[in-house]
Amino acid sequence: MLRYLYILLAVITLPHFLYAHDDKGNGHIRGKVTTSDGHAAAAVSVVLKGTAKMAITQENGDFYLRDIKPGEYEIAVSYLGHENASQTVTVVGNKTVQVTVVMTISGVNLQEFTVTKNRNPYKDHLNSPTLRLTTPLLETPQNIQVVTNKVLADQQVTSMSDGLIRNVSGATRLEHWGDLYARVNMRGSRASAFRNGMNVTSSWGPLTEDMSFVDHVEFVKGPAGFLMSNGEPSGIYNVVTKKPTGTTKGETSLTLGSYDLYRATLDLDGQLEKTGRLLYRFNLMGQTKNSFRDYEFTNRYSIAPVLSYKVDDKTTLTLEYVLQHVKMSNVGTYYVFSADGYAVRPRDFTTAEPNLDPTVIDDQSVLVNMQHRFDDRWKLTAQAAYFNYRQTGSSMWPGAVNKDGTMIRRVSIWDASNEGKYGLLFLNGDVATGAIRHRILAGLDLGSKEYVADWNQGHNLDSVGGFFNIFNPVYGKPANGLPRFDRTKSLRVRAGSNIINQSYTGFYLQDELGFWQNRIRLTLAGRFTYVEESSYGTRVSDKKFTPRLGISASIDATTAVYALYDQSFVPQTGVLRSGEKVKPITGNNIEFGVKKDWFGGNWNTTASVYRILKNNQLSNDPDNQAGENYSLQLGQTKTEGVEFDLRGQLVPGLSLIANYAFTDSKINKATKTLAVGAPVPGFAKHNANAWLNYRVQNGALKGFGVSGGFSFMGDRSTWTWGAANQKDLPDYFKLDGGLSWEKNHITLNANIFNILDTYLYSGAAYATYYYWQAEPGRNLRVSVGYKF
Repeated sequence: MLRYLYILLAVITLPHFLYAHDDKGNGHIRGKVTTSDGHAAAAVSVVLKGTAKMAITQENGDFYLRDIKPGEYEIAVSYLGHENASQTVTVVGNKTVQVTVVMTISGVNLQEFTVTKNRNPYKDHLNSPTLRLTTPLLETPQNIQVVTNKVLADQQVTSMSDGLIRNVSGATRLEHWGDLYARVNMRGSRASAFRNGMNVTSSWGPLTEDMSFVDHVEFVKGPAGFLMSNGEPSGIYNVVTKKPTGTTKGETSLTLGSYDLYRATLDLDGQLEKTGRLLYRFNLMGQTKNSFRDYEFTNRYSIAPVLSYKVDDKTTLTLEYVLQHVKMSNVGTYYVFSADGYAVRPRDFTTAEPNLDPTVIDDQSVLVNMQHRFDDRWKLTAQAAYFNYRQTGSSMWPGAVNKDGTMIRRVSIWDASNEGKYGLLFLNGDVATGAIRHRILAGLDLGSKEYVADWNQGHNLDSVGGFFNIFNPVYGKPANGLPRFDRTKSLRVRAGSNIINQSYTGFYLQDELGFWQNRIRLTLAGRFTYVEESSYGTRVSDKKFTPRLGISASIDATTAVYALYDQSFVPQTGVLRSGEKVKPITGNNIEFGVKKDWFGGNWNTTASVYRILKNNQLSNDPDNQAGENYSLQLGQTKTEGVEFDLRGQLVPGLSLIANYAFTDSKINKATKTLAVGAPVPGFAKHNANAWLNYRVQNGALKGFGVSGGFSFMGDRSTWTWGAANQKDLPDYFKLDGGLSWEKNHITLNANIFNILDTYLYSGAAYATYYYWQAEPGRNLRVSVGYKF
């Protein structure tokens, strides 16, 4: 392993020696864009006229243009919806010119157009600092898609489980656990769940985030384990929470909807003292919601205060706390079971019992973040977080499913604890050696997770002779009465061997070398990861060095092509029927893509083609009987695909998100039970989505908006391996649309979901029967918001 590290360090440092003497006599421009009242302007386009050089300002308004031939130039800065600004600058050889460009816009107006984060409502130029990269998205040699806060609002997305993934190519959810947690699949396997750059993925978690405290969500395609600790080769999604902006403002909203949805939110943002050094953000949400099925409900509230203190011009400390409280019905009631196939009962059919005790969840997290900028070239970030999840409740699965439609419903206790501790430290640098630019990233990751669950107590609601009949259901009078679980002992004692824990340490180093005035960028990186893991009484440890190689080239100021080779390493937990040790996932990704900004960066397209080889992936064992949770370990899977994403504002007032993905995932190396070419479960071969929003810009109807969109999945595989003659899932098509109105401080928004009232569901074959989970029919949401 040390040999590879030495080689990597030699490759990274070699240009320093080769090019330190190479002085072409070019100069550089280092600048800052501010508003007319002195606020930093982020995400503003900076173009050096007469050249191919451009930049996007960072969150502090800074930009840097390198390797410019001496002479007189004009810098032009632009931001959607405002007049461009320009300034003449004289570049001198071997020197850096300092320049400040002022835009004729105030900080208040800046807030109205969310300059602090997004250049336009549906598109972002930069990823969040939690992704650790300082390279603009256009130049990054990887497919990264950002779902902005405005998109979430327009589509009335309330949680991570609530249709958000329609905005990203190839992201699917073939199973639904309500608002318990969101399991997202991309590129043939599960995408790891991150929050603010920390891997919070667990066996049954994390608790799906409510969007009231979320700023935006970033989807990183392909292996992200190098940067983001242990991550699947398919990719990750990173939930970025709201932070103080320094501008005093507030917003409140009320949402009413079908199935007794009542939801209220409050978002306060501002300064706690006059100097602007102590900032705050406070988000509050309360919600009650029933279901299209009887006896189901999900009631939630969340509290998310954030404090940010500017120690000085170089150092900022941020403290964040999030509490999510959930009271919901038994999660197993989302399932319907039949020996005959899918959807043999009406959409609103349920196996729920009205008097089962609810499941109660308290999910809390504390995050401390410190950012220190040594100068305009070097920045250090340190972060520590503690996550604590407590669940008291139950689940339900059948003890028997018979051909005549009778069944035995079995309720099992499901008390759980999920605890995580995370620490990260990373250094970003932006320096030059001769003609070569270096974007340097070096860091350390530490993490510890533990999941404890009591599944050891169960109770049959029904019995032989007292079956529950799906064709003639009777509720409220189960033959064996309701369960009474014993909770007199601690959860850890009751859990027995149902404990999964993991601790990891990772070191990584990356250098992005920019050649020919940064038109070609070569990424060289490596990571060493050490992991210890224990699951169901078995302890293992492993370590691995994973390299990363990427190249990105700017065809012009708005077009870039890239190629990437990356590896992943993910220890995993599970129980094999053979008793053998579960091996960690290893994989590699080869990817090629092209990115382009159109019409001044107002909208963007990304197209990519990839191949992922993944070793030792786990899947549910099709021979599992009731109460069994064995897995299959696959030899090697190969996932190949093509993805296309379009997002942004095509013309003033007309915004579009559209995407398509072709995914093909198969067994590449045979196992004892699976042949080469067998499809891997858990994906849709064809996935297409679109969301179009138009808002009238002038005239009597100014502020009126109309929107519409669809989601399609074709050739869907089921969640698990099934029998050879199992029935296929049908294609999926959902049509949504809405009307809205914005004027001054008031926003009205109404959306109709599943306009065609289609019976939509996902499911799989399991043992000797089928299960499926239906989605709501046609339903409505209406929101009114007020900004102050």
